[in-house]
Amino acid sequence: MLSYIMRRIGVSIVILFGSSFLVFNLAAYASDPLAELRLSTDDGARQQIIALTRDLNLDVPPPIRYFLWLKGVLGLFVGNLNLGMTREASSVQEELGYAIPVTLRLVLVATFTALILGMAFGIISALRQYSRFDYGMTFLAFLLYSLPIFWIAVLLKEFMAIQFNNFLANPDIPISWMVLASIFTGVFWGALFGGERKRFWSIFAGAFATNLLVLWAINLTDWYLNPGLGPILVGLLSGGLAIGVTSISTGVENKPARNAALSMAALAFLSYYPAQWVFNNFGSYLTIFLLIVLIVLTGIALSKIFSKIDRGPIARTAIITGILSGFLILTDRVMQSWAGYMATDAVNGRPVPTYGQRKDQLVTDDFWLNNLDIISHLVLPTLALILISLAGWIRFTRGSLLEVLNQDYIRTARAKGLNERTVVTRHAFRNMMLPLSSLFVGEVLGLISGAVITERVFGWQGMGTLGIKAINSYDLNLLMGVNLLLSILVVLGNLIADLLYSVLDPRIRLGK
Repeated sequence: MLSYIMRRIGVSIVILFGSSFLVFNLAAYASDPLAELRLSTDDGARQQIIALTRDLNLDVPPPIRYFLWLKGVLGLFVGNLNLGMTREASSVQEELGYAIPVTLRLVLVATFTALILGMAFGIISALRQYSRFDYGMTFLAFLLYSLPIFWIAVLLKEFMAIQFNNFLANPDIPISWMVLASIFTGVFWGALFGGERKRFWSIFAGAFATNLLVLWAINLTDWYLNPGLGPILVGLLSGGLAIGVTSISTGVENKPARNAALSMAALAFLSYYPAQWVFNNFGSYLTIFLLIVLIVLTGIALSKIFSKIDRGPIARTAIITGILSGFLILTDRVMQSWAGYMATDAVNGRPVPTYGQRKDQLVTDDFWLNNLDIISHLVLPTLALILISLAGWIRFTRGSLLEVLNQDYIRTARAKGLNERTVVTRHAFRNMMLPLSSLFVGEVLGLISGAVITERVFGWQGMGTLGIKAINSYDLNLLMGVNLLLSILVVLGNLIADLLYSVLDPRIRLGK
């Protein structure tokens, strides 16, 4: 394995060298950063030409200039990385250092959210092949796959930002919208859990009535102006999560796992007010991390309490339940800052932004207000990227799982009397992940390319905006900095995909 990794790294270095050499020379010969200055009649144009020629080494032939740039890149190994200066006389490293976290924040959230949702819907669609839910997911996947990202982004800005902000000025949900939303909710849950027609309509009726009642209560209490969950709702949702996680992880019939998960849900309910006190007085990322560690330790302790053997699945079930329940409490604390956030002068009653990655006018030391501002700016561009990526994950997951379920070893597992949950989670899921691991690299890179358009529409100053700026201004050093970083991501992504293959399938030996 080590020898394989070293060989791949060596080949990757050659690929990076060759691609960067071609891109540098093609860009250098195709552009002239001094063209506009040569045509200018400004008295200072001549001086600017001299300064740019000196600073950017424009009097040196491009092939030789490339090795001057490469010398600065190789300075990384002696602690003196130098990617050159931009046309505005700022450091390329500083420009990248500002843009990389912005794009990573956008792409990583979109990638993992689309991955989780897409795989969940794809698995359910495959397990319920040719059902109402399967047809609905197939239609949704093809619909989203055909829509251009810029059109989705513009629609989100119009209806989820501008129109929603207008709605908050006089919040009142018409009864017709309540009924339509409840019908859609009833159809979704009926298709998801329904089977025969009678079962479908019973689930539809329950979901319709529940959703209509919730929307009526929200409208009556103006919940969207001062939202929150409260301890009762956190406790009920935590209990539901405990049952759901247990049924997926080990099966509800596993009594130790079920009791551990329900105990974790009960602890979440009991710790609601203590957790809120901690958040109010010690709000920080360190506090959130320490609480996650406490949840993990509690899950391990519960596995030892409820079982003396096979504690791994029980601990896993309890920890997942605890983290999801903790996320509910954390979400509730963020919601409590909503009214204060809307009342600030920077927001002025229009909390869903359409431009930028945060409000520069919002100057506060409040940890929760700052994070709510980041989250509110993250919602629309992330949702745009999720929608274009979700379609691919649904279709690929469905196709991959259906192919695996038709294999002989799956038939053998069923013939041995294993229940369907065990067959899917223990036998099919791991093999289904093989083709998806290679797809993951392409999806991440596709999201980065989609982020270029999304950043432009929503005014984010990330890698996409930086790359377009470099092209428009003929800034070769800045362009090479962006290209080098993206090339490294491509190479590392493919290496990680190959390594995942060997982890998921022990028959694959990469070292041979």
